[in-house]
Amino acid sequence: MASLPILRGRWVLPKALSGDNGGVNLGAVGRVLLLSLLPIAELRGGLPLALALGFSPPAAYALAVVGNLLPVPFLLLGLDRVLRLLQALPGPLGRVVRRYLGWQEGRGRARVDRWGPWALLLFVAVPLPVTGAWTGSLIAVLLRIPIHRALPPIALGVLLAGVLVLLASLGVIALL
Repeated sequence: MASLPILRGRWVLPKALSGDNGGVNLGAVGRVLLLSLLPIAELRGGLPLALALGFSPPAAYALAVVGNLLPVPFLLLGLDRVLRLLQALPGPLGRVVRRYLGWQEGRGRARVDRWGPWALLLFVAVPLPVTGAWTGSLIAVLLRIPIHRALPPIALGVLLAGVLVLLASLGVIALL
């Protein structure tokens, strides 16, 4: 099993997660990355999972942040096409999609009109339900914010959310 240099060493990766030859347990890494890139869970689920699997706080933070950021460029580039298809759905499902997207657009427009694309940082950084990188990307696409202006605040929001979730997971701060 190949080892990942960024995660090698006893400070970052506990011996229990190492493979037979001291490499990284790719199954554990994969689970953390997968949960972190999924909507709703994002790093709010991936980071505590990484800690529960025995990763050190720096390794847990790094894996969850990378996993959460992986889908963002693809969302910013391709979500518009998916949204057009979903909005064209007939019947009650189409109405629900259009209502939800209208709610998200209205929710984001007031803040983006006031603070510009940096308002996306708030949507992403606050570790509450219906926030995160997926929501920030959705709002950026709905408001037609170009990728080069949307990606930096979303990435910074993920970094800040990671710090907040890490501190909460370690019991340093209490969220809600």
